[in-house]
Amino acid sequence: MNANINETRGFYKLSWVQRIGFGSGDLAQNLIYQTVSTYLAIFYTNVFGLSAGAAAAMILVVRLIDVLWDPFVGAFVDKRSPKLGKYRTYLIFGGIPLTVFAILCYWNGLVGLENSFSFNVFGLKFALSHKLLYAYVTYVGLSMCYTLVNVPYGALNASLTRDTDEITKLTSVRMLMANIGGFAVQFGVPAFIQYLAPNHDWKQASAADAWFTVLLIFAVAGLVLLVFCFTQTKERVVMESSKTESVHYADLFKEFIYNRPLRVLAFFFITAFAMMAIGNTASSYYLGYNIGRDDIVPWFNGLGSIPAFIFLPMVPAIKRAIGKKQMFYVFLSIAIIGMAMLYVITVIPALKSQIWLICVAQFIKSTGVIVATGYMWALVPEVISYGERKTGKRISGVVNALTGIFFKAGFALGGAIPLLVLAVVKFDKDLPVQTPLAQQGILWLMTIIPALLLLLAMFIISKYELDDDVIDKINREIEEGRAK
Repeated sequence: MNANINETRGFYKLSWVQRIGFGSGDLAQNLIYQTVSTYLAIFYTNVFGLSAGAAAAMILVVRLIDVLWDPFVGAFVDKRSPKLGKYRTYLIFGGIPLTVFAILCYWNGLVGLENSFSFNVFGLKFALSHKLLYAYVTYVGLSMCYTLVNVPYGALNASLTRDTDEITKLTSVRMLMANIGGFAVQFGVPAFIQYLAPNHDWKQASAADAWFTVLLIFAVAGLVLLVFCFTQTKERVVMESSKTESVHYADLFKEFIYNRPLRVLAFFFITAFAMMAIGNTASSYYLGYNIGRDDIVPWFNGLGSIPAFIFLPMVPAIKRAIGKKQMFYVFLSIAIIGMAMLYVITVIPALKSQIWLICVAQFIKSTGVIVATGYMWALVPEVISYGERKTGKRISGVVNALTGIFFKAGFALGGAIPLLVLAVVKFDKDLPVQTPLAQQGILWLMTIIPALLLLLAMFIISKYELDDDVIDKINREIEEGRAK
């Protein structure tokens, strides 16, 4: 009987099919967006033919657009209750255009085209190549459609249950599925491109057709998985329809001001995602130009996801044993150790040729990164409940829009910083052997800069105040108030 009471009060248990169904949504998005965070930079500079500076500027511009777009989407989905589901509806209606733009981003029709046109703005003359304009249009479209899927998907997590143990399990399954997508991208993209273009360098314009074919397959597979996620999820913890009209764009700023745990989590997001994006972007350059082993790119990048299958199932037990803050400290430290190993191995010639050592260091680094950054998603429903307790509004869409702004800001930094560093150190894609300065810049992108960001992340998460007892009490108080 107690279980039934808990069910009516929002503390729902989910079946394994429901957990996997929900997690398939993150797998789908990783099949699309992981290709952006890991390979879009090298596609733009080496295959599509943009300069590193132009690509970096474009990434920053797109993120500025996101700052305006994301809160609009968050408020939009919180104010409405479509018949197909408050949040799950957008998995379909956002997923279709997302798939289209993901395919168009890697279309090879303009590869090698150098034509440009001029235009005037306030009397100033500007020149823009057709390629750069096309890249702007498709990348902006991809990013806006990704928000239209990702913000409601993030809110969907908090609408399934209030049970903290269930959310931990749900997040573990979700991140396991996400890392299946990550492995498929990290290993599969370069491996399949090399398979389809065996007589060409996979990161040059001669392999453009193979790039388009591989990314087309990944995008369509992502859409199929979004449809499966839609069919397996059911929203049961949502804002009452009588309160939805009171949700406004400005709620994002109010929530950020009054919700201190949300601010902590937001800054953790920007730091963590910047770290991941920098490392992911740098890996192809690092293996090709520092180690001289393009052939191991699929295996090295694949190791970035392998630890998920070992350690993410252990997360609920680890959290119970040492607590979530200590879990963050432990695994962030493990990641820093792995980065330090990569640096030492690379600068010592006798070790640099030992590929197995590089792979061990990558595995250690990835173990720390995967667990720490994977579990942070379990904190989002907590800060939503904290805000609900203070304001009476369960604005899941707005909160996920805010975290979306920060993780995209992290991706923007993680995508732009490598390109800016490459421009500063005079990286030249036409040189088979880069200058010592360029190699040093790439090594810093792979190790030193991400390690510094991890140290900052440890400081930020130390300020998070919602332990399990506190958040369980908050959730019980909310449900008891609703039952009266």
